[in-house]
Amino acid sequence: MRIATFNINDVNRRLPNLLAWLAKEKPDVVCLQELKAENDDFPAGAIKVAGYKAVWSGQRSWNGVAILARDAEPVLTRTELPGDPEDKQARYIEAAVRGVIVASIYLPNGNPQPGPKFTYKLAWFERLIAHAATLLAAGVPVVLAGDYNVVPTDQDTYGTRSYAKNALLQPEPREAYRRLLDQGWTDALRELHPSEAMFTFWDYKRDRWSRDAGLRLDHLLVSPDLKPRLNRAGVDRWIRGEPDASDHAPAWIELS
Repeated sequence: MRIATFNINDVNRRLPNLLAWLAKEKPDVVCLQELKAENDDFPAGAIKVAGYKAVWSGQRSWNGVAILARDAEPVLTRTELPGDPEDKQARYIEAAVRGVIVASIYLPNGNPQPGPKFTYKLAWFERLIAHAATLLAAGVPVVLAGDYNVVPTDQDTYGTRSYAKNALLQPEPREAYRRLLDQGWTDALRELHPSEAMFTFWDYKRDRWSRDAGLRLDHLLVSPDLKPRLNRAGVDRWIRGEPDASDHAPAWIELS
């Protein structure tokens, strides 16, 4: 069972890229972020033709998350992160697929920091930590996949000071990410590739793709009962090099 996460950065604009990747890699479950499309504009028909059924939570201009399942029906369990009924940003969706609870997460970017966007990022992270604890307590197999907008350690960046003040690398979100792992979650890419950079994001600016000046922002965290089933993990870098590509590449895991 291959589960992938992909910040598509506008699902309609990048639809040809998405369909080409689905046809080549054939993931069983896909978590999409940054749809940049309202619910009625989500390309469910084209995705269905590709062999995938979907659940999604869209939003105009920004945000938006979805879960796709190949030859299966994702059973929607949640369309928002609990903890703040006033928060209407489409950043979290959760579904059951083939006996596994899968969440697609688009954690706030937080820039510029300090400021209200960074405060929102940290508050959203605390809500995620609280909900993740609830999922663990339920004792069900869970994968928390998505664009966390957090570079966990210096190993996960190409090594530059240009991001020193960026919200992605600040101590507070890094500490929140560690607390999430300390609940018992396993960072699957790092578990199976302890010494590699495994970049998943290359900014459009300053030729960062051609220079491989990347960051690891996209993570798949697995619950304790799934850790023994981790078989492989990787990043489909090739799609980032395609014309009009997203600035992210899909990260994925395989469960035995």
